[in-house]
Amino acid sequence: MNEDTLKGQWMQLKGSVRERWGKLTNDDLDQIQGGAEQLVGKVQERYGMARDAAKREVDAWLKDDTSREITP
Repeated sequence: MNEDTLKGQWMQLKGSVRERWGKLTNDDLDQIQGGAEQLVGKVQERYGMARDAAKREVDAWLKDDTSREITP
């Protein structure tokens, strides 16, 4: 999954994000609006991890989530 897909299908993917990072609030998800960098920042903030570690987690999720990619 790439960032364009993330932005385009954000409403459908919110549940998957919440499953993966349960500490993210609904307000966090509304602020992210499908932006990968925003997601990295919120994961970093909520889980108290280094930015590069949060980026690796989000990148892995984006890569692994291709099997659940939603098509219109």
